[in-house]
Amino acid sequence: MHPAASFRPEGREALLAHLASHPFVAVFAVAEAGPRVAHSPAVVRTGGGGLALDFHLSRSNGLTATFAAGAPALAVSQGPDAYVSPDWYELADQVPTWNYVAVEAEGDVSPLDEAGLVALLDDLSAQEEARLAPKPPWTRGKMSPGRFEAMLRGIQGFRLQVRRLEGTFKLSQNKPPGERARVAEALAGRPIARLMGRGASD
Repeated sequence: MHPAASFRPEGREALLAHLASHPFVAVFAVAEAGPRVAHSPAVVRTGGGGLALDFHLSRSNGLTATFAAGAPALAVSQGPDAYVSPDWYELADQVPTWNYVAVEAEGDVSPLDEAGLVALLDDLSAQEEARLAPKPPWTRGKMSPGRFEAMLRGIQGFRLQVRRLEGTFKLSQNKPPGERARVAEALAGRPIARLMGRGASD
């Protein structure tokens, strides 16, 4: 995470909202062969004051055995980003930079049992199908009998129990309001420009 406090959102709500809208995460861990990363859509689990990310991997993925053994991991959700040109500022002697949004979730990973994996897949498809409304949602009930169960054998579900959740919302907060507005105008039409208009904690 960026060390500047001005780029950190206030409160957990902005971080959870980002994870909900950007659920595809990169999950990093150290395997026997060295540092590795896997990519997976995730479902956020809250309850009892805790926070977890459920995700799944192919059983042939290099990190599956590592996570099955209970290794710690770092999941990163990337949001919109953009290059910022010094030409967009009225201030002199500026340098190029990059605006971006990213959220990190760190914790220990444990495998899900079959019931947990099925619940994850059902919740994941419901979560993503809802974004496609008004299309009628897809469910596994549309699959041929036995096909879902056969495919289930090729994947493993996991839960990352989050003990650290941090985010960077670098949106030119370190610049005067007029300069920030000029950058947002130059990036008009890009998703990050809308975030710049709202602020890091909205």
